[in-house]
Amino acid sequence: MRTSTPLRLCVALLLACGCAASSANRAPESHADTWRSALNRDHPLVGKIWDVRRDVWVDEPALLAELSRARFVLLGERHDNPDHHLLQAEVVRALTGSGREPVLAFEMLDVEQQSAVDAALARAPGDPDALAQAVAWEKSGWPDWSLYRPIFAVGLERGLRIVGANLPSAQVKQLVTRGPEALPPETFTRLGLEVPLPEDTARAMRAEMLESHCGQLPESMLDPMVLAQRARDAQMADRLLATASPDGAILITGAGHARTDRGVPAQLTRRAPELPVRSLAFLEVSSDSREPLDYAPSDSAGKLPYDFVWFTPAEEREDPCAMFQEQRAPALGKSPGK
Repeated sequence: MRTSTPLRLCVALLLACGCAASSANRAPESHADTWRSALNRDHPLVGKIWDVRRDVWVDEPALLAELSRARFVLLGERHDNPDHHLLQAEVVRALTGSGREPVLAFEMLDVEQQSAVDAALARAPGDPDALAQAVAWEKSGWPDWSLYRPIFAVGLERGLRIVGANLPSAQVKQLVTRGPEALPPETFTRLGLEVPLPEDTARAMRAEMLESHCGQLPESMLDPMVLAQRARDAQMADRLLATASPDGAILITGAGHARTDRGVPAQLTRRAPELPVRSLAFLEVSSDSREPLDYAPSDSAGKLPYDFVWFTPAEEREDPCAMFQEQRAPALGKSPGK
């Protein structure tokens, strides 16, 4: 089936997105010394960590102590924010400092790349650049390798197994274009995709897909895109359960996948409710949002859908909707360059 240009753009964005006490309490600051992102560095929340469940600020040692008790730790990022990756590397280093060796899994690597990852590290143990070359990172569509390299470097330094957790991009595209038949029935059932979403969750996910694609998705594509998102969450949870070491697993992923209400943590809890899961999201601050709850998504009942949130400066970026506007320009009788 030939894929239209708008559909290709939609799928590409999906693959890349695709985290008590009063907030007047004094908030301890992170020890992050140098921020790489330029926007809002002087924002009052920058560097601070919010414990969502207790509604209190915590310091980094308290956060790490809590994460160290979890079987699965999810570190949710904004993919192109360098500070998020440096903090992820810092957390991985801290959680493995006592000799623990959890699996280090990545949304950015899929299960079909595992053999290439293993072969590259067998040839060049401890060399993250050999891994990047083996999986053709520069052609993957993910942000520049230099952003992710610190996380891989810490993982290899600590001797952690590197695991590809995601569905292959071709399979994600097939889910969008062909629907449930794109997956083998056994896989579809194992991932729990045969169970309909609660209507309020389905409605919220359709709205999220529409918003994240700049309002340009046709109505007919909303449910297929939601299915693909669900499948990726379920696949990453399945992979963590299947590959975790005796010390558990850490997943590097987008903040949307780290949501405790419907992302990978929810899938892990569905499959293995006895195993503790903790989700830490790194969120960019906004100049007009000064309280933690200001960052709660509109569909989460006024609550941040993570266990912890670590606030950072924001990265400067181009308007993500520009590509859709450019695609629509000829149909509107405008020059694509204007």
